[in-house]
Amino acid sequence: MKIKSITAFQINTKPSPKTAPRPSEPSKHARKMARPIFRYDRFKRDRNWTVPSSWNRPACIVEAEDGTWGFGISLNGTPVVNLINDHFAPVLVGEDCMAVDKLYDMMVRMSAPYGMGGLTSHAISAVDLALWDLKGKLLGKPVYELLGGPQKEKIYCYATGGDTAWYMELGFKAAKCFSAYGPEEGLDGIKKNEEMVAEKREIVGPDRELMFDCWMSSDVETVVRLSETLKPYNLKWIEEYLLPDDWEGYAQVRERLPSQTLASGEHWYFTNSFASAAKRRLVDIFQPDVLWCGGISPAVKICAIAEAAGIQVIPHASMNYPFGQHLAFAMPAVMWGERSEGVSPPGVPLEEMVQIPGTPVIKDSYLIPSDAPGFGMEIDQAWIDSVMT
Repeated sequence: MKIKSITAFQINTKPSPKTAPRPSEPSKHARKMARPIFRYDRFKRDRNWTVPSSWNRPACIVEAEDGTWGFGISLNGTPVVNLINDHFAPVLVGEDCMAVDKLYDMMVRMSAPYGMGGLTSHAISAVDLALWDLKGKLLGKPVYELLGGPQKEKIYCYATGGDTAWYMELGFKAAKCFSAYGPEEGLDGIKKNEEMVAEKREIVGPDRELMFDCWMSSDVETVVRLSETLKPYNLKWIEEYLLPDDWEGYAQVRERLPSQTLASGEHWYFTNSFASAAKRRLVDIFQPDVLWCGGISPAVKICAIAEAAGIQVIPHASMNYPFGQHLAFAMPAVMWGERSEGVSPPGVPLEEMVQIPGTPVIKDSYLIPSDAPGFGMEIDQAWIDSVMT
C-alpha cells in the first residue's frame, strides 16, 4: 500500500473541563518551575519568552491509497508543519506506508544538513506516529501488538506537577515535583528547594515515591549540593539537571553522585544520544518522549539500548496520549508511565482532561491502552476541523 498524501497543520486540543476546579493547595513557595533562562532576571517576570503564541501543536495525517489514514502529533507547530509539508511530504508520498523503519531513516538522513534534533525531531515524530497509527489500522491491530504484544498487564503511572495533594486524592502512588529555584538563587535557592521537597514529602508520606525534576536549569555544583541536601527525603530520582548536550557535565555528576539515582532524556533525540549515554552509564533512567525523540521507531531502539545496558526507561509524558501508552505497554524496559501537562486541576476528574478522543484514562495509578486498531484514537474529520487553528 502506497502513501497517497501527507498533510501537516496546527491544532489546539487544550481541554475545557466541565467541573469547576478547587483552589490549588497552599504552599510557601512560588508555583513556578525553574528554567535555564532564569539566570536572567527579567525572564522570571515575563513568561512570553517560552514559545511564540502562534506555535500551536502540530498534527500530521498520512493517508494511504485506499483512504485509510493515520494521525500523529508533536510540538512547536509553525516550523514543524513547514518542515513536514515542504520537505518530508513531497519525498515520502508514493512510498510503501508499511515500511515505517525505512521512512524514519529517510527523514533522518534528509534532514541531517539542517539539524539532528529539536524541531527536526519533532517533525519526524509527528510523521512517524501517524505512520504507526496507519499501519495498525491497515493490519487491524493495536500498535502495541505490532511492537511485540503486551509485556505487562497494566502500566503503573505517576503524576507530575504542583498539586501533589490532589494527585494523591486521585489515587496516584508516586509524584514528581519541579525545582523552583535554580543556581542563580545560590545557597538560598538550595534551602528553598529543600523546604519545598520537605513539604511534598509530608504530603505523599513515607510509603509513596517522590521524584525531583530540575528541567535543565541547574549546573554540576548546584545539583551535587542539592542532592546531598535532599538525601533525608528519600527521592527516587533527580532528573534533567543540566542542558541536554552537556555530556561532560553529566559525567561529572555521575562520578560525584554514585549513590543517587539519576534520570534524563526528554530533550535527547533519535538514538545516538541515548547510545552514548548508555555506553558511559551517565544516568540510571532514560526518559525519551515519543512525541519529540522521533516517534515510535527510535523509541523502540532506545528501549533496546537501555535494556542491553541495564538502564530503565520511563518515557516522558507517556500517559498523556495514546502514543506513549502503547510503547510503555509493549516494552520490557519501560517500568512506569508519566502523566504530566498539568494532570488536572484540583477537583477536576482526569476524564475531563483528555485531549484526544479515545485516550484511556488512569484509574488508581494504573492504565491499560486501547485495544482498537492503531493507537485507538476515536477521531474523525469533524473533530479535526474543530481543533484546527
